[in-house]
Amino acid sequence: MRRVFVIGALVLAGLAVIGAGALWFSHHREGAVVFRTVAVKRGDLSAAISGTGTVEPEQVVDVGSQVTGIITSFGRDVRNNSVDYGSVVKAGGVVALIDDTLYVAAVNIDKAQLQQARANLVNAKANVLQIKAKLWEAGADWNRAQKLGPGQGLAPTTYDQYKANYEAAKANLEMAVASVDVAVANVAQSEATLKKDQETLAYCTVKSPVDGVVVDRRVNIGQTIVSSTAASSLFLIAKDLHRIQVWASVNEADIGKIHEGQPVNFTVDAFGDQVFEGLVNKIRLNATMSQNVVTYTVEVNHDNSDGKLLPYLTTNLQFETGHRQNVLLVPNAALRWSPRPAQLANESGPDSHTAAERPAGRHGAVEESGAPQLHGTVWVPEGAFVRPVHVQVGLTDGMFTEVSGKAVTEGLQVVTGETRRQPAGSQAQGEGASPFMPQTNMFHRPH
Repeated sequence: MRRVFVIGALVLAGLAVIGAGALWFSHHREGAVVFRTVAVKRGDLSAAISGTGTVEPEQVVDVGSQVTGIITSFGRDVRNNSVDYGSVVKAGGVVALIDDTLYVAAVNIDKAQLQQARANLVNAKANVLQIKAKLWEAGADWNRAQKLGPGQGLAPTTYDQYKANYEAAKANLEMAVASVDVAVANVAQSEATLKKDQETLAYCTVKSPVDGVVVDRRVNIGQTIVSSTAASSLFLIAKDLHRIQVWASVNEADIGKIHEGQPVNFTVDAFGDQVFEGLVNKIRLNATMSQNVVTYTVEVNHDNSDGKLLPYLTTNLQFETGHRQNVLLVPNAALRWSPRPAQLANESGPDSHTAAERPAGRHGAVEESGAPQLHGTVWVPEGAFVRPVHVQVGLTDGMFTEVSGKAVTEGLQVVTGETRRQPAGSQAQGEGASPFMPQTNMFHRPH
């Protein structure tokens, strides 16, 4: 009986040794879990919507030609240099000259025709005076004939002749007066034609309509311009590069958070270390669709008094949608992480199991757009375990989130993830040797 008891005790001891060895092997094979933690900090937070865009002049004027001809020369800019890319020009300043030979000839012809029309008018008026005199004479003869009457010292044929002469004189006067009206109309027409051709001649001298900078020169000297085609565009002139706009493309999901006067920060690759500021001017209503994605163009005004930003630079924008000052902040990773049930401290209570059983990130997730949610959970390490701390979740910038609550304080360490220590098998030989295996001394025998 005693032998049976001893044998049983030895079997149990052997099983205990095997279990301890298995536990040790498993622990060293997988490595111990170490929690990665970050301290809750206090600071400022800004939530923003991202977008891309391009720098655009506030107003661009397309200077074209209204006449057909050959470019003979360019004008002079404010530095007395030939107008070219980047030239600063003044309103009314000459930017190009077009060959005006044909237009000068047309004006000279118009002047001659006007002179002839005016002479015709003078002749028509003189003719009216002559016909009026004849009408007076014919009227006097007709009056005498009427007093004498036919057959009483005046032959009937003569009587009829006086009457006919008088009626013809009246008709001639009416025709003469009408000729004067025609002559007046011809003079007016000639004057209009001359004025039109003079204006056309003036178009051969192309002038800048605004003060600005030449953004693009689209023609060369000697090039023929046809006014009826799009090729008649000569220059693009930016009215004022001290006031520029950024045309930003914003997704339809975010456009509801954009409003006039909203602060905007943006950067350009040309000056990557500098942040520029602007304000939303307007949202254009003509949305565009590309690959089933609807976007709106948002105009952002920027004061470019230093002239640093050039037209058509690519920009990366941040539209500020919210700002908090001096609030408690945790990384978003702390709100997304959740423990396994075996990692919960015993005194955490049933609520901790409920929080841990939620899918990772749901209980503390924050929308990328920056819209706050109400509640979240962060986890505080206690040795090899963690306990939950329930918080109210506020604004987020995509990396950090505003939190508040009675149990959360500045400096509190919260878990953002976990790391396993290096397994024993990767360490130097002898460091992780089993205590149940024979030990081997690592040394060299002296010769």
